[in-house]
Amino acid sequence: MENFVASVRQAEAALRDLFEPTPLQRNDHLSAKYDADIWLKREDLTPVRSYKLRGAFNAMRKLVGSKPGSNAHFVCASAGNHAQGVAFACRHFGAKGTIFMPVTTPKQKIDKTQIFGGDAVEIVLTGDYFDQTLAASQAFAREQQAQFLSPFDAPDIIEGQATVGLEMLEQLGRAPDLVVLPVGGGGLSAGVTRYLGETAPETRFAFAEPLGGASLQAALQAGAPVALPAIDSFVDGAAVARIGALPFESLSRFEVSDVHLAPEDRICRTMLEMLNTEGIVLEPAGALAVDVLDDLGDLTGKTVICVCSGGNFDFERLPEVKERAQRFAGVKKYFVLRMPQRPGALRDFLQLLGPNDDISRFEYLKKSARNFGSVLIGIETTDPDSLTQLTERLDRSGFAYRDITGDEILSELLV
Repeated sequence: MENFVASVRQAEAALRDLFEPTPLQRNDHLSAKYDADIWLKREDLTPVRSYKLRGAFNAMRKLVGSKPGSNAHFVCASAGNHAQGVAFACRHFGAKGTIFMPVTTPKQKIDKTQIFGGDAVEIVLTGDYFDQTLAASQAFAREQQAQFLSPFDAPDIIEGQATVGLEMLEQLGRAPDLVVLPVGGGGLSAGVTRYLGETAPETRFAFAEPLGGASLQAALQAGAPVALPAIDSFVDGAAVARIGALPFESLSRFEVSDVHLAPEDRICRTMLEMLNTEGIVLEPAGALAVDVLDDLGDLTGKTVICVCSGGNFDFERLPEVKERAQRFAGVKKYFVLRMPQRPGALRDFLQLLGPNDDISRFEYLKKSARNFGSVLIGIETTDPDSLTQLTERLDRSGFAYRDITGDEILSELLV
C-alpha cells in the first residue's frame, strides 16, 4: 500500500493548481475567551467555500491524471457541498459530471452547483429524501458505467481531505495540542487524524457532531457503524445517519468521550457570535468545532485548532438562526395564554411585562360563545431572568398559560 503521508503530500501539491492553502488564522476573540491559543482553519475560504473540493479533486486526479481534458464521466449525489466540489473539479478536468440532488434542494444550492460546473455538469433533481436521491444516482452510474464519487466513504476522498491536516501543520510550524474536527460522514476526520497521527503523534483530537446526527458517537458505542433511526437535518453539512465504513476504521480507536454533541439551537448562537463579532460567515456544520469549545474542559495555555469546514450559508435562513439562538439563550419564549373575554383583560396582561420585554408575536382568536380566548404570544427580552420573573407574575395573577418554546410539535405548528 502506498505510504499515506506521501500520498497526502502529492495530493496537496496537486491542489495548488486550484487554490492556495486556506488560511490558518489565530482568533484573538476566542483566544481571550478561553485563555488559550485558538486558531481557525478556514475551509470556508476554498473556491467552493468548503473542504469538499479537496476529496473530489483528488479522486478525479487519480482517475483522469493531472492534466485537464478527459472523457471520464463522474456521478454523485449531494444536496450541498459535495455537489459543488464535484462540479468545480469536473469543470477543471474537462470531465462530464451528473449530479443528483433531492427535489427539495434550495434553488440557491442548485444554482451555485451549476455555476461551479458550467457546461461540464448536468443536474438531476430526483427524490424527496436523500436516500432516494442516492439510490437513483448509484443506479444511473451502474447503467452508464460512470464513476460514482462517494462524499466520504472512499480512500481517495479521505486522502484528499487529509490535506487539511498537512496544511495546518505546515502553517502553524509545530504540533498543536488539540485539533477540533466536525464530523458528518467522517471523511475529513479520518483523513486529518490519520495524517497527524503519523506526523504529529502528540496532538490530541476532539470531535464535534450535531446533537440530532451523532453517527460517530453511535458507532463508537456500538463498535461498528449503525444507522440512526432519525436525524435533525438543520446541520445539513454534517447530519449523516450512518458514518462511513472506511472513515470508521480510522476513527474506531477513539473513545466515546472524545465526541462532543452540539445542540442545534446552540450552534445558531455560535454562528451569530462569529458573524457579529468576527465577521465570519459559517454554515451550521462549519460552526461545529467552535461551538463545542465550551465542552472541552480547561484549555488554558493550549494551542487549539478548530476546523471551520464550510461557509455555504443561505442568508434567507438568518431569521431562523437568530430565532433559535434567542431561544437557546433564554431571551425569547412563546406562550399560549388563556385570556378572559372581558374589557381590560389585555391591559391587565400588558402591565405584567417588564421594562425590557417586547412582544414579537401576538395572535388572538376571540370566540363569542366562550368566556376565554386563546392568545399565541412571543416575547423577546435582554435577560433570561426577565422571562423567569414574567412567568412568576403570571402565576400570581392567575393567568392560565403554557410555555410552548420547547415543545417541538406545537412550536412548529403555531410559530
